[in-house]
Amino acid sequence: MRRREFIGIAGGAAVWPLAGRAQQPQMPVIGYISGGSASFYQSILPAFREGLREQGYIEGQNVTIEYRWAEGDYDRLPAFATEFVSRKVDVIAATGPSSMTAKAATSTIPIVFTSGSDPVADGRVVSLARPGGNLTGVSFLTVELNPKRFELISEMVPQARTIGLLFNPNQASTETVIRQVAAAAKAKSIELKVLDVSAGVDFETAFVALQKFKAGALIVQTDPFIDARRDQLIDLAARFAVPAIYGFREFALAGGLMSYGVSITDVYRHAGLYVGKILKGAKPAELPVQQPTKFELIINLKTAKTLSLTIPPTLLARADEVVE
Repeated sequence: MRRREFIGIAGGAAVWPLAGRAQQPQMPVIGYISGGSASFYQSILPAFREGLREQGYIEGQNVTIEYRWAEGDYDRLPAFATEFVSRKVDVIAATGPSSMTAKAATSTIPIVFTSGSDPVADGRVVSLARPGGNLTGVSFLTVELNPKRFELISEMVPQARTIGLLFNPNQASTETVIRQVAAAAKAKSIELKVLDVSAGVDFETAFVALQKFKAGALIVQTDPFIDARRDQLIDLAARFAVPAIYGFREFALAGGLMSYGVSITDVYRHAGLYVGKILKGAKPAELPVQQPTKFELIINLKTAKTLSLTIPPTLLARADEVVE
């Protein structure tokens, strides 16, 4: 063999694997943005991955998910959105208020949102049936459920003449929540005390105020900032002996008295399905915004006993799940 031929063959052998690797398609990247905490969503994210899996995508095998957690500090959200836009991720999955931030950052990258507010009213989509633009997702109407939560907690604690509402003033839907719950309280001649929490240290102050007002119960607004402090809230409710109702079953399972709302795992599974469909070529504008129709009432019997509460039989009979 001539020396020149040998160099050509050897050179070709050396180059071939690199060329082969260069031709392999890169895995699509999902940019996941949340105003909440990784610890709260630890039990929820498997449902999101399940939805992806049903569309043929498995994290780490044929899709990459980059997670960004604001831990309740919403000022961090714009930087997360800007980062994902500059990196040209394939899809942005955005929870709660982060979806509005993502919408402001891009009109081209598909965005799949999960949110408890009305996406038509806040301008995220044109309509539920045909969203238009680059956003679609799941709206689980947690805002509209607050009057129902008021009814349930007042039924659980019928002697309560004052009830507190714990809210985050930085949440866009806060004014609506306060207005709806105030109307429900007025209809029952119950005094409503609204308690502003915008930093971790404010939570204990809020419970001290509840004690001062002699509030007999508490409604906790569903909000990523508040959800991120689930364990602290449950501990404070136990320490101050305040019966409280929350929006997600994860609170009741962790020791909260009761919860009423959608199955958040179902919501995130649907979000995962939509992200998978978009990765396959579906257009967000043509994917209808999903709205769950099933709502769960969860009651924690152990917590009720600790609070010396007698659960009305009619309320217990309506519970979808009882934690013992």
